[in-house]
Amino acid sequence: MTEEAHELLQKALALSENERAELAGNLISSLDGTVDQDADAAWQQEVVRRLHDLQSGKVETVSWEEVQQKGRTLLHGK
Repeated sequence: MTEEAHELLQKALALSENERAELAGNLISSLDGTVDQDADAAWQQEVVRRLHDLQSGKVETVSWEEVQQKGRTLLHGK
């Protein structure tokens, strides 16, 4: 990392959480110069499919607490 980049990082880290999040989002967006229309369309179809599955009762939601517990069990074997 250059000295200039390091200085910018130090200034960025001094920002509020919301300002850091906005800055990070803008930096990430600047790296993604092209949008794959096929991928975007595929994600839209997937969102619609998942919503339909949820609304029809085909799938059920899982609470965040249950997800956390399952994750801990998988990671720690407890």
